[in-house]
Amino acid sequence: MLIRPASGEKVLWQEMSRHELLTALEDRPVVIVPVGSVEQHGPHCPQDVDISIPYHLAIHAADAIDDFPVIVAPPIMYGFTHYNMGEVGTITLGLEVFIAVLCDVCRSIWANGFKRIIMLNGHGGNQAPTWDASVKLAEEDVWALAITYWNMAKDELAAWSEADAGSIGHGGEWETSLQLYLRPELVDMTVAVKDEWRRHFSEAVQRYAVFPERRREMAHGVMGDPFVASAEKGERLFNVLVDRLVTLCHEYHGAEPPSYREFGSHCP
Repeated sequence: MLIRPASGEKVLWQEMSRHELLTALEDRPVVIVPVGSVEQHGPHCPQDVDISIPYHLAIHAADAIDDFPVIVAPPIMYGFTHYNMGEVGTITLGLEVFIAVLCDVCRSIWANGFKRIIMLNGHGGNQAPTWDASVKLAEEDVWALAITYWNMAKDELAAWSEADAGSIGHGGEWETSLQLYLRPELVDMTVAVKDEWRRHFSEAVQRYAVFPERRREMAHGVMGDPFVASAEKGERLFNVLVDRLVTLCHEYHGAEPPSYREFGSHCP
């Protein structure tokens, strides 16, 4: 899944030399940590949908910014996706292990002197744990923003959806569209399916009361309608997401991370 900016700019943490990282530290750099999962996404999509999208977003945002360093950390590919176990291909970390990995990665980046960290998540099951990791780190006065990419474009998703009512879904309208734009060679629409939701409660109650389970709710692991997906829709959404991420990086570059200690919460 390794990709690089089209411009040839060096933005990957693991490919930078010692002196390049030291030079970057002089100019209030932003570090993006892509976070995702490896799990089934229906018959038509690859297993790495949820990490590929934040990874591509991070690369494109870093490539779009020239006036200060934006560095893309090695992606955290494995996420918290126990509810997809039983579907072939799914690899999950335990909840506590996943949070610990996020925290240790961000602590390491912080300890290297990089104080503007964005955890850019692409997996629904990671939303709460990624936020929990951010809160846990804040108790130590280590600051890492927890962002899930589709939350940057809620209005657009709602307005542009033909079938999935603004939901990012799971191998449905929008994830399939993004894959058709980013990696069409890995999508096989000849085997795509649209699953019906096996509901535990009435449709009205299910809006606010659902169990964390996919394997038994969807016969083929698909949430949403992939048949209305298109590369054009994926490109349109991707460009909005890149713009929002670039804006965040610019504002983060100009801001100082907060500090609990200055308010006395962690008295010596």
